[in-house]
Amino acid sequence: MKLASYIINGTNAYGVVQGDQVVTVKNHFGSRHPTLRSALESGALDDIRRATSGAQSDHKLSDLRFLPVIPNPRKILCAGLNYCSHVAETGREMPTKPSMFSRFDDTLLGHEGVMIRPSVSEQFDFEGELAVVIGRAGRHVPVERALEYVAGYTCFNDGSVRDFQKISVTAGKNFPASAPLGPWMVTADEIPDPSKLSLATRLNGREVQRSTTDLLIYSVPTIISYVSDFTPLEPGDVIATGTPEGVGHKRTPPLWMKAGDVIEVEISGIGTLRNRVEDEQITANA
Repeated sequence: MKLASYIINGTNAYGVVQGDQVVTVKNHFGSRHPTLRSALESGALDDIRRATSGAQSDHKLSDLRFLPVIPNPRKILCAGLNYCSHVAETGREMPTKPSMFSRFDDTLLGHEGVMIRPSVSEQFDFEGELAVVIGRAGRHVPVERALEYVAGYTCFNDGSVRDFQKISVTAGKNFPASAPLGPWMVTADEIPDPSKLSLATRLNGREVQRSTTDLLIYSVPTIISYVSDFTPLEPGDVIATGTPEGVGHKRTPPLWMKAGDVIEVEISGIGTLRNRVEDEQITANA
């Protein structure tokens, strides 16, 4: 099952993607489970699957304004340096544990939304990644049971402002509208082994990153277990798993995203997350 969050007719909603159309969940549940996060908190995915199976679609995907898959996650946690190839291109030492940082929720945007290149920097970089959406609360989760806590998987672009990141990871990773998440979440039953996926990032149609997820230094279960040791897992939490080699700042010359660019992250079994880049518009203070 594919689940997307979106705005239709000025109202926030979410629904089940069926081909190029969607079945809006609120049409079957009314005020129950008003957001995808609340549906995960209620353990309602099976109910949604049953209620929408064979249901008539109500909108075309082309009519939607996509939101981040989880528009309001309590936590967005990201693994850095989690492919050997990326560690090598950065010249860093191999991490001895998953290297995690956090993002604010206003950094997220949806499929076909606009990534904002900040006015204070030209060093706006791409990082295509697999992201995990947590479906169950948990703490100190054993590695061997970690996948039981996954609701589904989606695509992520960890847009990074490199000159700021050199000073502070928090600063470089938290510019507004810098991190697309989507286009939808594919439920875990359709991806029983997240180590068997392929990932590609394209900038203006040119492939700039390609890898398979079996090359992660720390696997999805390992990352989930590690995260659950320092913070409680909650339904709707988003965990990004890291990017492979090919990032713009390690190219000669560097390859930065600029206004007018189109960036895509494609993951097998999930789909393609596509966004365009625009410059931040500065409004003078009164």
